Amino acid sequence: MTANRKVVLIGQTVATDLFPSIDPIGKQITVGGTMFTVVGVLGNKGSASFNDPNDVAIAPVSAVRASLTGYGALSQILVQATSPDRVTQAQNEITGILNTQLKVTNTASEPFRILNQAELLSTRTDTAKTFTVLLGAVAGISLLVGGIGITNIMMVTVTERTREIGIRKALGARRRTIMTQFLVEATVLSVLGGGFGVIGALIGSQFSIVGIKPVIVPSSVALALGVSVAIGLFFGSYPASRAASLRPIEALRYE
Repeated sequence: MTANRKVVLIGQTVATDLFPSIDPIGKQITVGGTMFTVVGVLGNKGSASFNDPNDVAIAPVSAVRASLTGYGALSQILVQATSPDRVTQAQNEITGILNTQLKVTNTASEPFRILNQAELLSTRTDTAKTFTVLLGAVAGISLLVGGIGITNIMMVTVTERTREIGIRKALGARRRTIMTQFLVEATVLSVLGGGFGVIGALIGSQFSIVGIKPVIVPSSVALALGVSVAIGLFFGSYPASRAASLRPIEALRYE
């Protein structure tokens, strides 16, 4: 910490990008115009949605201050516990050390804040739930609007085909037959809309959005088409029932 040694630990991503086929230990890299010697490679930290935890370089704070940033105040310190079950203990120890170093007498107004990964994960989970609810509400409104559109289209279809319905019923077509016909038409209309939506999603999944690559899950496609069928049956039931309930004489007189 005090020797100002220009050494650095690099993450897996940095090691792969800078030294794809050789051992990086002992090699030198340039950081802000200053040469640092690689003395180790950090273990794989997994992946994240926005920031790559393996795309990191760690150097002694004394060397960073002397060569890169100057002797300003530290705004953030990252500490890693030796194991997940010792996170709380490490947090308590850090709190005690900072209170001692900063001579804090009133712990109710500490001039620092400590966050652990569990708190950050909880915050991220709550945020994800909020976005899920919002997206669900938008999807629900879209389904309602689409269903009303199907109802209106089918009502217009029934009106335009009133005489046809009367002729079919006069020739012996049953109520169930007429109703099934219009339910099938409404369902096909809804499934076509769902199919175009799936095609749009497949095309959109080929592009990155805010650095995120969408992934199409086959079960989601099946669910989308299933919901399309349900919407067609539900919102097409009233026009189909109305068509099936027409009396042949009244239908034949319709102009």
